[in-house]
Amino acid sequence: MRDSTMVGGPAAPGGPAAPSASDFLQLNTAEAPRGGMADWLARQVRRAVADGLLPVGSRLPATRVLAAELGVSRGVITEAYRRLTEDGHVAGRGRGGTVVVAAPLAPRTGPREAERAVPAAGDPLFRTPPGTDVFDALRAAPARIDLSPGLPDLAAFPRAAWLRAERSVLAGLVPADFGYGDPRGAPPLRRAVARWLARNRGIAADPDEVLVVAGTAQALGLLATVLQAAGISRVAVEDPCSLGLRQHLRVSGMEAPPVPVDADGIRVDALRATGAPAVLLTPAHQFPTGVVLDGVRRRELAEWTRDGGLIIEDDYDAEHRYDRPPVPALRSTLPDRVAYAGSVSKLLAPALRVGWLLAPRAHHAALVDAKRFADLGNAALPQLVLARLMESGDLERHLRLLRRRHRARRDAMIAAIAAHLPGAVVHGAAAGLHLMVTFPDGAGDRADTDLAAAALERGVKVQPLSWHAQRPQRPGLVLGYAASTPTDISEGVALIGSLLR
Repeated sequence: MRDSTMVGGPAAPGGPAAPSASDFLQLNTAEAPRGGMADWLARQVRRAVADGLLPVGSRLPATRVLAAELGVSRGVITEAYRRLTEDGHVAGRGRGGTVVVAAPLAPRTGPREAERAVPAAGDPLFRTPPGTDVFDALRAAPARIDLSPGLPDLAAFPRAAWLRAERSVLAGLVPADFGYGDPRGAPPLRRAVARWLARNRGIAADPDEVLVVAGTAQALGLLATVLQAAGISRVAVEDPCSLGLRQHLRVSGMEAPPVPVDADGIRVDALRATGAPAVLLTPAHQFPTGVVLDGVRRRELAEWTRDGGLIIEDDYDAEHRYDRPPVPALRSTLPDRVAYAGSVSKLLAPALRVGWLLAPRAHHAALVDAKRFADLGNAALPQLVLARLMESGDLERHLRLLRRRHRARRDAMIAAIAAHLPGAVVHGAAAGLHLMVTFPDGAGDRADTDLAAAALERGVKVQPLSWHAQRPQRPGLVLGYAASTPTDISEGVALIGSLLR
């Protein structure tokens, strides 16, 4: 039985039904696995889109027509199209039919092409310590399946809601609105962010406290400039910690001494031992371990700040949670000792380059000056559109959709790890957009950079845990699931398992 339907045309007396075929993509149902017709069909269409056989704008056959050609029930075709719609590859256009609207982020290549195009295991991408351009190089490397952490579900971007908000904003603008704006950010967005943080993160903030920035990267750069002017040149970081964050600090002239993280979060005793006057934390969902900073450590941090310490809180994906209640932001209880940074990169898309920074009063004016002389402020029109999206409720509706999709993809990754990586330990599954996986003794004897290189050679993109650590760690991988389909997640994890075996 294939998806509860018989495949093929009329059977010869006493013989099995013959497989059917279609001119569309040269589909042959004999190639479909038993019980997986809808999944097989969706996979064929995805590959055709990636290979350019179905460019954006192409119309798929009507479900009734393709079902008749393949000799399957119309429900099988409808299910395959539904999966493609959820992936963001196609969209229904009413009488216009089902149309290809987006190609995968990276082109799908066959094994031989992938071997020619992808850096080999000896390539500097994995052979040498990661340089400042390592993430650019990894993003540019072609792969069939991208399990990179930090990559949101870009196919889910709410285009229709964004266009509605954009039209509404443009209709209400006067000529003066197209001039230079407030370097702190457009007032409507600062008001919307203050309300968003109050509803979703428990932070009571006045709109005048909100500084709109070009993402967390710029927030760190501005903070580094202001802190250095105040005589601070060391910002401690969690270990392991995002390699990208460490790079931003160091390029800005800051030292970043490591502080170990355990099951309760950052070790405050070790933080004190560094002597650093500031620390960068991801307390709601520590990157990459997924640990939530517990109550005892929060109290210890509060005591540390009373001695003059400053906390930089990167709240990068706190809205994405599945199996636990929300965790309050540190800023909500320590407003005068926490510089809080957030953005829409994981909610909507990094391409918007919109984020916010709430700083202690002692640093606010200097940060506004730093922002003014950096770029005169973010582009005003995207700020106004984002404000409308927030105030209309569309952003919260989008977040609810993302949580459902991400939960299903996270569950698919956990199931695949259980099936293909026996003994591997999964960390940080209750929230976020990624999992950290560490390997048992023996399986972890191979360097995680070698494993990541071998996976990339075979078309699966991952990040080694060692990239994000300054001190020795058990070998592991950091695997993102938000931007991949359950089918691709399972296939990618299975390939990693085959490499380990």
